[in-house]
Amino acid sequence: MPVTAMRPVHEADLSSVEAVFTDVDGTLTTKGKLTSSTLRAIEWLQAHKVPVVLVSGRPAGWGEAWARQWPVAGAIMENGGLHFAWRGDKLEKVYAQSEKERARTRRELIEHVDAAMAKVKGAQLSGDSPYTEVDLAIDYAEDVALGHAAADQLEAFLRARGVQAVRSSVHVNCWIGDFDKRSAVKRFVKTEWKKTISDDERRYVYVGDSFNDAPMFEAFPLSIGVANVKDVLGSIDTPPKFVTRAREGKGFGEVADAIVKSKRKRKRRS
Repeated sequence: MPVTAMRPVHEADLSSVEAVFTDVDGTLTTKGKLTSSTLRAIEWLQAHKVPVVLVSGRPAGWGEAWARQWPVAGAIMENGGLHFAWRGDKLEKVYAQSEKERARTRRELIEHVDAAMAKVKGAQLSGDSPYTEVDLAIDYAEDVALGHAAADQLEAFLRARGVQAVRSSVHVNCWIGDFDKRSAVKRFVKTEWKKTISDDERRYVYVGDSFNDAPMFEAFPLSIGVANVKDVLGSIDTPPKFVTRAREGKGFGEVADAIVKSKRKRKRRS
């Protein structure tokens, strides 16, 4: 899909939005950091009763810290391997797989990832992989600079061995199991909010920027890419329906403002 096929975010009807699901790296962060303006955008949505749920390939440990310290309703981590959600005053952790299945797939995954890293010169586990519980991540653009060709090679090698492998903006995330960001968001909505997501869902927005967001861009009519998604349009399976003017965290701020403005207009009309 060409860049021109993505509509500007201000053209989206966001008046019925009840919650925002968002990627973190490259979507909330700017040059790897969370800025005060992006945090205020999350708080702005919360103040207007629009909860934010993080959806990331990062480790479970990151998700627990984010869920406890950021003004969010929950965090879906490790590309859908588990999620954290507030149930009253208690933060609960929910896995996509049973404990027995996680133990088995973990052993298998380590073997496959070791073989992949032996195949691609310079490949190494991400610095935060020791904090994962379900998936593993091979660094290609965070602390090393392997380039996209090496990332392609890693993905192809792992997929040929039956491993789920998909790139974020910095890592090749790898796991064994029938889950991804898309299925995890559906599970979160059903488990935590007792609702289901329809094919023409207008209550929920997804915001992202990279390869592993493609299932979400496909699933959500209100899928929005921050402007840096244009950097990967030639390689991404499914682009978002809408796009912001600004990149990274400032782009997310655009989304927050657009949602609040749409809801205010709807309230004035009613």
